[in-house]
Amino acid sequence: MAVAPVRANPTPRSVSILGSTGSVGCNTIALIEDRRADYVVDALTAQSNVPRLAEQARRLRPRLAVIGDPALYGALKDALAGTDIAVAAGPDAIIEAALRPAEWVMAAIVGAAGLAPTLAAVRRGAIVGLANKECLVCAGELLMREARECGAMLLPVDSEHNAIFQVFDFTQPAAVERLILTASGGPFRTMNMRQMADVTPSQAVAHPNWDMGAKISVDSATLMNKGLEVIEAHHLFGLPSERIEVLVHPQSVVHSLVAYVDGSVLAQLGAPDMRTPIAYALGWPRRIPAPSARLDLSRVAQLTFEPPDPDRFPSLGLARSALQAGGTASAVLNAANEVAVQSFLADRIGFLDIARVVAETLALCPRFAVPDLSTVLALDREARRLAESCVLGLHRPQRRRGAARAARAAQ
Repeated sequence: MAVAPVRANPTPRSVSILGSTGSVGCNTIALIEDRRADYVVDALTAQSNVPRLAEQARRLRPRLAVIGDPALYGALKDALAGTDIAVAAGPDAIIEAALRPAEWVMAAIVGAAGLAPTLAAVRRGAIVGLANKECLVCAGELLMREARECGAMLLPVDSEHNAIFQVFDFTQPAAVERLILTASGGPFRTMNMRQMADVTPSQAVAHPNWDMGAKISVDSATLMNKGLEVIEAHHLFGLPSERIEVLVHPQSVVHSLVAYVDGSVLAQLGAPDMRTPIAYALGWPRRIPAPSARLDLSRVAQLTFEPPDPDRFPSLGLARSALQAGGTASAVLNAANEVAVQSFLADRIGFLDIARVVAETLALCPRFAVPDLSTVLALDREARRLAESCVLGLHRPQRRRGAARAARAAQ
C-alpha cells in the first residue's frame, strides 16, 4: 500500500463519522470530546438509532445529521428541533454526508452497506479511518485503485491492521517477508465440534476480550473475522494469501506482527481496547492521548500462540479460497456470511451451519473477474438471496440432530 504524503493537521481538524451510534462511532466521539479544541464535526450518520444520533448531534453540533432509514426522518427532525443542524434521511443522504468537505472520515458503517459511502469519501481524496473491513473484502481492488488515483489515505482501524500499519516499513515493502495476524480464538477456542454444535447466540456474542457488536463477535467465534482480515490485509499491504499467517493468541495483547527478510519480527502490543487504534487513526500523522488501559506485561505474565484448527473453524479456509479465486468471490463470501450470522443470531440455524451456508452460497453464486461498484452491489443482493435459500433448507430440528451426528462422527 502506498502511503500518501504526510499532511499537516489543520486545527481544528474537520471530521465526519459514518456510523456514529455503533461501538466504533461512539468511541470516536468520546475521543473527540476529550479534545474539543482539536476537532469540529461536519456530519454524523446512523441507520436507525434516532435517540442516540440526536443526543450525539446536540452535543457535537455537526452541520448535518443523517438517519439511514427514510421512515425515521420525521423522528430525527423532531428530536433536533430548535437546533441549526440540517437533517436528512436515506442511503443517498449518507453518501452525501460522505461527500461533504470534512478532511477526515470515520467509515464505521457495518457490512456491505458501508461500501458506497466509503467509496464516495475516498473519491474526494479524504483521509478515511477504515473500520469497515467489508469494504475491502467486497471491493478491495476497486477501493485501493480509487484511493491511489484520488490521493485518498486509508488508515486501518481494525486493531490487527492498525498494528501492522504501525510497524510496516512502507519505504522498503520488498523487505517484508510475511504478515502475522493474531486472533483471540473467540469463546469456543477449546470446544470440540460436539460442544460447538449446541452453542447459543448468547454464548457466541460473549467475546472473552473485546467489547464488540453481535455480528463481529460471532465472526470472531467462527474465525470468519480473521478470514476477512486476511483478505483486507492482502489489499492494504499487497501480500498474497500464502504470506499472511494467522496465529491464535488468547491474551489479545500482541495485535499483529510483521516479519522481515533479515529475520526481524516487529510487533505492536497494547491492551485490548479499540480506543487505541481509533486514536492512532484520528490523530494521524501525530499520536494523540487516549484513555485506554495501559499494558502491564508483568501482570499479563504469559503470552501464548497456537495455529488455528481448520477442521473446527472452516470459515478461515473459505475466506482464503475466496481470496485466491479473486474477482467477486470475496463479495459473495461476505454477503453469505452476513445472512448466515443473522440467521444464527435469530436462532434459525446452528453455529456450525454458518460455514455450511457460506460454502453452499459460494458454490451456487456466479462470479465476475473485474468488479465495479454496481456489479458488486448486484452480486451482493444475489448472494444474499441464495444464502437465504440455503438457510431455509436447514429445518432446525433436523439440523440440530444432523449437526450433532456430524460433530460426533468428526471426533
